[in-house]
Amino acid sequence: MWFEEFEHESRYREIWESVQIARPVSYSLFTFGDSELPYFLVCDKSAEAETVTVTRGEVRITRPTIITPDNVRPEFHGFFGEQDDDSIVEFLMARTAGFSNLRIDNTSGPAEIISDRVDEAVEKLNRQLDDQEEDRTAILTAPHGLGGVALLRYAAERVWQSAPDNVQELRERGFLP
Repeated sequence: MWFEEFEHESRYREIWESVQIARPVSYSLFTFGDSELPYFLVCDKSAEAETVTVTRGEVRITRPTIITPDNVRPEFHGFFGEQDDDSIVEFLMARTAGFSNLRIDNTSGPAEIISDRVDEAVEKLNRQLDDQEEDRTAILTAPHGLGGVALLRYAAERVWQSAPDNVQELRERGFLP
């Protein structure tokens, strides 16, 4: 039994670490209301394809709140497409704190082909965003078929990194001592 759990955890850790945030953003999410996280997702080529795909999208996070171990499971929409493999979300939420009253929606456009290598596509997108002086759009990378995991990781990390600022705002507004 224990060995089987270890195998599952190793598999999920490997999946989690296979996706990257190639261009992170550094602003905090709103404590109340909606936060929009625009991104470019660069997915590596499949066994049949000869090019990588780039998808532009946005993750909308509604009301990120304080993370506690006893909160209700969050809602995730539009992350895994037709696969709807919630086992990754369930696995991660079972091994970490939950998110209270949190809704995370993903919307994305059609995939485009701009390169035949992930690093080349990331470089082009970085130049484009730098030229536009855009600092709120992230670039994510993922192996073929793991784009939803990249989006999940991006959203989760933004919530976790914003938590100290959100707690500070709650204190300033008198909701916390």
